[in-house]
Amino acid sequence: MNVGPARCAWCGQDPLYVHYHDSEWGVPVRDERELFERLILEGAQAGLAWITILRKRDGYRRAFDGFDAERIAHYGEAERARLMADAGIVRNRLKIDATIGNARALLTMHERGESLADLLWDAVDGQPMVNHWRRMAECPGSTPLSDALSKELARKGFRFVGSTIVYAWMQSVGLVNDHLVDCFRHRELIRPLD
Repeated sequence: MNVGPARCAWCGQDPLYVHYHDSEWGVPVRDERELFERLILEGAQAGLAWITILRKRDGYRRAFDGFDAERIAHYGEAERARLMADAGIVRNRLKIDATIGNARALLTMHERGESLADLLWDAVDGQPMVNHWRRMAECPGSTPLSDALSKELARKGFRFVGSTIVYAWMQSVGLVNDHLVDCFRHRELIRPLD
């Protein structure tokens, strides 16, 4: 029986989870739209299993116009009602309103010449932090950096950006490499960024 390479145990055997682990989680992201999408999805996950959000990700992309912040920022009551009726996403009024508000907050950042990419990557001098966890229990749920980024995002008007959500976002977009040391992706992702 071919069991394949060693992976972080959290991804289990679900093919969608394994694909996400192997190809996305922990890969450095600097694209603004993708950073916004991942932040929204991490917030949507609050109180739910991540696999639920992965299974609904295409629904989110469709429902939220490909995470086009300019379009989302202009959503009104008709769009809110449409989203509350859309089974392809998590139909939670607070999370939907936060997504719309976060799009507006992002546009305000852009108007000031700021970006999510700069906010994140400046915090780590442009290079991912590399941890060397041997067991999942060692990996923190938040850190002083996620605390600081959470506060800064909240100050800028973002919601559903608590420190735990922000740390999961940092892991997702490769700001921190939290693959376990025996996972094949840990070593693959240790390299300086251009």
